[in-house]
Amino acid sequence: MNTALSIDTPRTLNEYAPSALETINGVRREGFLGWLMKIWREHGDLVHLRMGARSLLLVTHPDHVGHINVTHRESYDKAESYDSIRELLLGNGIVTATGEDWRRQRKLMAPYFTPRGVEKFFPIFLSDTQRLIEHWRSNLQGSGRPVEMLDEMMQVTASVILHSVFSTDSDETLLRIKNLIETMVSHISNMQMRPVQVPQWVPTPGNLRFRRARKLVTAYIHELIARRRALPTEQWPDDLLTKMMTTRDEETGTLMAEQLLLDNGITLFAAGHETTARTLSFLWYALSQNPEVERRMHAELDAVLGDAPPTIDDLKKLPYTLQVVKEVLRLYPAAPMYARDAIAEDELDGFRIPAGTRTIVFAYATHRHPEFWDEPERFDPDRWLPERESARHAYAYHPFATGPRICLGNSFSLLETHVMAAMLARRFKLRLKPGHVPRFDLLGTLGSRNGLPMLIEAR
Repeated sequence: MNTALSIDTPRTLNEYAPSALETINGVRREGFLGWLMKIWREHGDLVHLRMGARSLLLVTHPDHVGHINVTHRESYDKAESYDSIRELLLGNGIVTATGEDWRRQRKLMAPYFTPRGVEKFFPIFLSDTQRLIEHWRSNLQGSGRPVEMLDEMMQVTASVILHSVFSTDSDETLLRIKNLIETMVSHISNMQMRPVQVPQWVPTPGNLRFRRARKLVTAYIHELIARRRALPTEQWPDDLLTKMMTTRDEETGTLMAEQLLLDNGITLFAAGHETTARTLSFLWYALSQNPEVERRMHAELDAVLGDAPPTIDDLKKLPYTLQVVKEVLRLYPAAPMYARDAIAEDELDGFRIPAGTRTIVFAYATHRHPEFWDEPERFDPDRWLPERESARHAYAYHPFATGPRICLGNSFSLLETHVMAAMLARRFKLRLKPGHVPRFDLLGTLGSRNGLPMLIEAR
């Protein structure tokens, strides 16, 4: 006899069903992210949250994170929760594919994203960061004009990903595609945050902008593929698009279909530049608020790099800089939460999880859990000293998710962030505009509702 409590009965001890008015007032007062944090603090690590017709399981404890992502991963997948982003933006690319389709894609693409595999993109990281340095020196350094730091970081990470995936070398094309895809991502993020959904066929200004952007991006990638196929293969550039076009499935011997090339082209760009840009933006904010951390990082960079750009070997001599990056990812994960749908009935800590349950894995709260982090709100890169990191719960930290569906691009993003943090912090100090207090919230990804305006000063 199954005696497990069920989350679809009122017997669950940590069930919370706020009224519509309570939800609206809570979100208005705390922001959506702050409201969820309040729910976690008041109701515990496993909360069955009912909001009108919507029902979900809010998961925070590292044991539960490991259960869903690792030990019982076969019972969870990216199912209904990802339908809108699958339909409107990413298709069945590597981020949104499920089941056997996902396993084949992961096996095909994983070799290009290993820690060693992503080193081939190191020259792109260097050259695009150097272009940003020259731009800051010529136009912004010491000007006294605050700039929106997320915009600055989005520009450079978009350049990196377009060079890495498509070998795009035109600044005009880069800016155009960047803006089009960001229009698409922003539209979907805003749509997901609205309590009432407007159907995509309704000709609202937002829907029309989205449709135009999707049409232009699709045409651009199709044109790239066609032009590449018109050339002898030995003339194809050595980028990720070429790798996807030439790598055969080991089991079937087939090449990636055109629609999947399109889906993964959009996926790699959409998922590959915004999150890294946000991490870098939060890094400059964190340094501006923690002068002793900044001093130690600058001292390490000065001792190792001098005036030269870093090499791969130099990065190994910059452990404190990497610790700063990891601490930024802890306190300010670009993806504060992520969904996993129960595709089979499961049991979690004695509670029955019916198939179809939407679970929200709340990384932002896990990273602040007082059982696993001393003074969790304090920015402390020394948490990432090897001996302290190895002693920590394996699932207390998951900024890229964890388990088999950990973000494919995590090594790419970490290397890119390490390089850019080192090169930019070696030459500049960034200061938050005086009097500005960021309002962090969930805006599809983690962001500041009033931006991160910063002043760029020479060191």
